[in-house]
Amino acid sequence: MRATVYNMAGEPVGEYELRDDIFDITPHQAVMHQALVRQLANARLGTHKTKTRGEVRGGGRKPWRQKGTGRARHGSIRSPIWRGGGTVFGPRPRKYTQRMPKKMRRLALRSALSVKARAGQLILVDELKMERPRTKEMAEVLDRLTGDAGSVLVLIPEKDLVVQKSVNNLPYAKTLHARYLNVRDLLGYDYVVAPLAAVEVIEDFLGREVKR
Repeated sequence: MRATVYNMAGEPVGEYELRDDIFDITPHQAVMHQALVRQLANARLGTHKTKTRGEVRGGGRKPWRQKGTGRARHGSIRSPIWRGGGTVFGPRPRKYTQRMPKKMRRLALRSALSVKARAGQLILVDELKMERPRTKEMAEVLDRLTGDAGSVLVLIPEKDLVVQKSVNNLPYAKTLHARYLNVRDLLGYDYVVAPLAAVEVIEDFLGREVKR
């Protein structure tokens, strides 16, 4: 698949041959969905917890005698039917971690990249360099590249504090190291802006054969 390469002014400066086995496959929707669910589940802390009647403070004395009061019998004010009592079948700490084979994870990434490429939402840039952090300048660059429409995921080939600081204050944009590419960010942003160096990083690790 051939894709147009732009400069930071939004002008086409050439073309780049994207690997068909990464950017032009038939998307596997089921695997993409599974990868997204797995990523969201693995991000959960699982620290939620409610107290049972044995953990709530107080309730060591019987509220009133068993018979003769005309009221219902009770043994503790920390019973679940009392206000301030324990919780029955409430959430307990647990792990939500899901496992997924590496081949499936990479298939999900290739599927998401293919969806973006076919929809014209993958924008290649010859380079993305700035002398100093400038949010306004970065906003203008992204507007020229995407046509001032939607949210933008900016991929970087390596750590670049200048670009990161320039993007951080934009509520509709995010920077991400190309090596940490994931399905959630790919599907969560309308456009993906990738310098050629970042594309090479993606093709390098997604193009490798998965070893057992």
